[in-house]
Amino acid sequence: MALPLLPGLIPAEIAFLCELEMVTVIPRQRLERLELLGGPTPALQPPHRTPLPLWLALLLKRQRRANILPPPWLHPSSLDTILKAESASKSFSDPPPLPPSAAGFNTTSPPFLLSSTANAPHDALPYHWLEMGEILLDAAPDDLVDPDAVRRLMRDLREVRMAKMRAGVGELEGGGGVSLTGVGGMEVGEGRAFISGVIDGLRKIGASKEQARREREAEERENGYDGTGNDDDEMDL
Repeated sequence: MALPLLPGLIPAEIAFLCELEMVTVIPRQRLERLELLGGPTPALQPPHRTPLPLWLALLLKRQRRANILPPPWLHPSSLDTILKAESASKSFSDPPPLPPSAAGFNTTSPPFLLSSTANAPHDALPYHWLEMGEILLDAAPDDLVDPDAVRRLMRDLREVRMAKMRAGVGELEGGGGVSLTGVGGMEVGEGRAFISGVIDGLRKIGASKEQARREREAEERENGYDGTGNDDDEMDL
């Protein structure tokens, strides 16, 4: 008997999608282009920088055939600046801007935005920032600048942003909404159970209040009270 599927993506599936993100590598050996389903990869010629999917960059890194150049936003100074901005604001920091489109509109979305390459913005967290940072810390710590500081700043940044998400969910009780602009993929996956639980609880509370109101109105009708009897008696007097 198959187990029921959980709603949404689990963290492992989100990390799998993150491996489609493009990163910049510095090849250590020559490699001809590879024919992939998404199209051919550029030929690797040391020491020219080349964009590759993260999964392929990790494979070349394990084979010691390339080094991964971390994105600018993963530098300790950039993470510290973003952390200070997140701590000083109640909203999430803005995501990287979309590339200009000649048609006037843009349908590009992660992982097809070049938000983790060497030319990515240094002051904006991409959609897969959390899983990208964790993967690089695990597979290529020697390619990062001060990996211990990066790990500490990412932990602090994650705690600050999760606290904002929990505070935003509290506004649902007053009939408000939660803005998820700038929230990352792993953060959405981790907060889905909490947010869904709060929404289900509010829905049950609303349903119980509505049921109690209907029962009260039915009881009042059975007792001959239509809500205007007192006013009519006062006018007769």
